[in-house]
Formats: sequence, structure tokens, C-alpha cells
Amino acid sequence: MEQKVLNAKLRNSFGKVAAKMCRAEGRTPGVMYDNKGKSIPIDVDSKDFVKLFKSITDSTIVQVKLDNNEEYQVFIKDFQYDIRRDIINHVDLYAVEPGKEINTKVGLKLEGSPVGVRNGGILETGATTIDVVCLPKDLPPKIVVNVDDLDVNQSLHVSDLNLSDAVKVLTAQDQVIATIKFAATTVVETSEESDEESVAEAPATEEVATE
Repeated sequence: MEQKVLNAKLRNSFGKVAAKMCRAEGRTPGVMYDNKGKSIPIDVDSKDFVKLFKSITDSTIVQVKLDNNEEYQVFIKDFQYDIRRDIINHVDLYAVEPGKEINTKVGLKLEGSPVGVRNGGILETGATTIDVVCLPKDLPPKIVVNVDDLDVNQSLHVSDLNLSDAVKVLTAQDQVIATIKFAATTVVETSEESDEESVAEAPATEEVATE
């Protein structure tokens, strides 16, 4: 798996004016946090960050190289997007320790064309992420789940996932990921005697003889 890399510079100027000047130079200000509470102000090339962001998932580990030759493995934790100007104003990174296990979520991506859908069923999705524990180097950016063989009245569960032994799954094994159900149909019955049934019978009346 290709290592994603992001070059960054240590940032020495702070405040709104400094952030505005940073963006004017085509860079995005940000902060990198570690698991000890330490924060490192940085800035990154805006175009490089957008290109990287489009190619990763929430669980992708990115290698950050600072201009002081220090390197970190990080998650993209958060970012501030300005929809009016279509730019990213700020980014938060979270650094992890390479030799220490992390507890995080990994996204599930369904792939394929279920045989059950071709037979008239409907694909319903369940869990879209699972909780895992593993070393950063073993963390998959996403888990692809093939549903080609899934037929009507069948389901895929977390227990069906084929993962590395290095990845421990915390989500319940019986959690449903995908299932195929019959499509609901509505049958309208018509009667050949509908005309007769639509006419209500008139109640009988008695004739009273009068003299």
C-alpha cells in the first residue's frame, strides 16, 4: 500500500492576520496534535492538501514531513471548509505513535452486483463502519466487501469479513453489513361480478291491504 505523504512547515505567526497572509501565499494553516496533548502549529501547501484529501479516507495514515526534518504519522482529524470561497481555511492533524496500537473506526465499502438483486430482491445496508484495534501500519484505509454472491434472504455479517490477524475487530460479530430482501409487491384483485357486488340489495317491503 502506497504511503501518503504531506510536506508541512512549522508556523511561527499566529492570529487572524497571520492566517490570512498564509492563505494569500497559497498555504493552509493548521495544528498537529499528539496523544500527549502537545500541539504543533503548521501550514501546508493548499493544493497539495486538497489533492491528498481527495485520495484518502478517514482511517488513512498520512506521513507528515516537517521542514525541521521531523516526521509524524497522522490522521486528518478535522478541517474548516469555506463553501463561499471554496477553500479549506484550517486543518487539524492527529499524530499517532508507530509502535502503539490505536482504537479507531474503518469504513466499509460494498462492491459488486448481488445475485439476489438480479433475482428481484433489494439490497439493504447495515453497518457502514467497524471499530478496530491495531498498529498504525496495519490499519486498512477502508474494507471492501464483495456482495456478488449474496442472494435473497441472505446477509453478510462482521464475522464474514476477511481481515488480517493484526487487526482486532471490536464490533459485534453478528452485526449485519448487508442483506437482500424480497421486494414488496401489491396485488390488486378484480372480480368479474363487481357490477353485481356494487349494487346493494333493496330491503323487502310488505304490502298492506286497505279496504
